[in-house]
Amino acid sequence: MKNYTFLIARRVVQVAIILLFVAGNYYGWNILTGNLSTSLLFGIIPLSDPYAVLQMFIAGAVISSNLLIGAIIITLFYGLFAGRAFCSWVCPINIVTDAANWTRRRFGFDMITKKTPISRTARYWVIVISLVLSYFLALAAFEFISPISIVHRGVVFGMGFGWAMVVIIYLFDLFVLKNGWCGHICPLGAFYSTISRFRVIKVKHDSEACTSCMKCKVVCPENQVLHMIAKESMPVLSGECTNCGRCIDVCDDNALGFFLKIEKN
Repeated sequence: MKNYTFLIARRVVQVAIILLFVAGNYYGWNILTGNLSTSLLFGIIPLSDPYAVLQMFIAGAVISSNLLIGAIIITLFYGLFAGRAFCSWVCPINIVTDAANWTRRRFGFDMITKKTPISRTARYWVIVISLVLSYFLALAAFEFISPISIVHRGVVFGMGFGWAMVVIIYLFDLFVLKNGWCGHICPLGAFYSTISRFRVIKVKHDSEACTSCMKCKVVCPENQVLHMIAKESMPVLSGECTNCGRCIDVCDDNALGFFLKIEKN
């Protein structure tokens, strides 16, 4: 069970959030209502996707005070505290991509794609493109086609086209590119990576305890952030770390763990 502690915790959190949205929108529970783009916590606290709000602003929309406050709250929470945890602890697409990665490892499908057809920096270009399109089309361009929003609304209000998105991303990550959607294309993940450099929750590596088994790098969806493995004791500084905890789960040497620290530099 130790090897799945954070994985199980993430699934519990992801499912709980979905159930709270369902309960709030269908049964009148006042805990969490709305959707991942904009919602109310306890009927009072506004929460908004800052990247969606940014697109709306660039598109020329009038941003209400609730949307702005909600975007500030989420930006501060992830940017200064939790890092890119949205991608691994909240986003419903994470369940799909994790399933594809498990299938790859279980059946040896990693042998299918030897070369990476898309750079990890592509997701940052998708940010630029989506913002430019938002300006010229006068709408939130990525939100209009976002698999995250489509699948989440589908789970809460009825899947419909959401099933097609699930299948497309699963097959893309399985046969075309490992961690393709989250690690190479998704602009929301790139946005959170950009603002998460100074988060206080980080994974730290202890080189003295490490035996260089590399199990952590096999399961990590952003294994480039573990460049220090077997070399030096230091925290994962890159904002691209999703704080998913899988590296900690599989480390039999107890060489990895979460720690809380405010960087001074």
